[in-house]
Amino acid sequence: MATTMKVTRLYTGDDGQSHFEDIEVELGPNRVGQISERFDATGLIFRETSGAYDYDFHNAPRRQYIVNLDGAVEITVGSGEKRVLEAGEVFLAEDTTGQGHISKAVNGKVRHSLFITLD
Repeated sequence: MATTMKVTRLYTGDDGQSHFEDIEVELGPNRVGQISERFDATGLIFRETSGAYDYDFHNAPRRQYIVNLDGAVEITVGSGEKRVLEAGEVFLAEDTTGQGHISKAVNGKVRHSLFITLD
């Protein structure tokens, strides 16, 4: 029985603004649970952001998956839509052009995350 894992995609639309899209990564049976296909990556970056983190509009420096290990981040796109991505959630930052997005710490908590670079 196949299942999926949710990933929040952040991308630049034709309007030059960043947008959210929910994507599902398919998982298939494996001896120890469910597993996806293999994805190529180019690097791994460890990051800590302070509880005062509040970064105005900016672009992702490259295509990358970001995995929150603890804490949370609030992301705002050009339309004003906001999403809070909690510990354990994964997002795919692909808005390398256009207006970009705002990133902000949640509840003054430090956040540790992994950046899995794709370019």
